[in-house]
Amino acid sequence: MSGHSKWANIKRKKGANDAIRGKITTKIGREITIAVRMGGGDPTGNMRLKLALSKAKANNIPKDNINRAIQKGLGATEGSNYEEVLYEGYGPGGTAVMLDILTDNRNRTAADVRHLFSKYGGNLGQDGCVAWMFKKKAVFIVECEAFDDEDALLEIVLEAGAEDMRAEDDVFEIIA
Repeated sequence: MSGHSKWANIKRKKGANDAIRGKITTKIGREITIAVRMGGGDPTGNMRLKLALSKAKANNIPKDNINRAIQKGLGATEGSNYEEVLYEGYGPGGTAVMLDILTDNRNRTAADVRHLFSKYGGNLGQDGCVAWMFKKKAVFIVECEAFDDEDALLEIVLEAGAEDMRAEDDVFEIIA
């Protein structure tokens, strides 16, 4: 009679759920730490930190873990030193690929990325080999109800330095 132990089934399910929650907590903690290092510990002036904190609250991460990640980012506590690394290369068929990776060990990550590129028919390139093909852009979606006058919004957008604004259905799409 296999599978008759209710406790064993509960333990197995709880263990699997705890492992998933642990991965999510660790990942969001790293995001908070990097955001604090890049823009400071004040979420009002650091949009990346504000986004990471909203993810943490959505995933029910305890405040102690959030505060610990912020302190680590400010340099108050010792721990792993996470950094963002940009890798460029060519995928199968000559497809240009840019990878923005968060790591605590550059050497291990470079070897892993090089292995993945070669495994799937690509190759890791030098810095700048494909970066010239990409542009970083921001897209803002504003509902039409927020602005009655499209011309006034266009004027504000152009003064702020945006590239383009499109009116679609019931939203304005602003590209900057």
